[in-house]
Amino acid sequence: MNDTEIDIEKHNRIKRLKYRANHRGIKEMDIVIGRFANEMLDELTADNLDLFEKLMAEHDRDLIIWFTGEQEFPDDDTRPMFQMVCDHMNSYDFNL
Repeated sequence: MNDTEIDIEKHNRIKRLKYRANHRGIKEMDIVIGRFANEMLDELTADNLDLFEKLMAEHDRDLIIWFTGEQEFPDDDTRPMFQMVCDHMNSYDFNL
């Protein structure tokens, strides 16, 4: 596979991930995960895209309780990506 094919494959993967991130089914997760995806996925390495995809495989209800701090995020290999999304989420002022 040449560099152009790799770039096209990465672009298509990011496009699919952005769509999935913005159409989660629960509006709060669309906002948190979708905003992160829209603003950050183009910057991520392939390894981090793998972690993001794994994080997105979690159930929305679980993600909500982890992002709100009701329960601690399970200690596993996706913790660095979870923290990246949290840091990104916390960089916004959601007060209306």
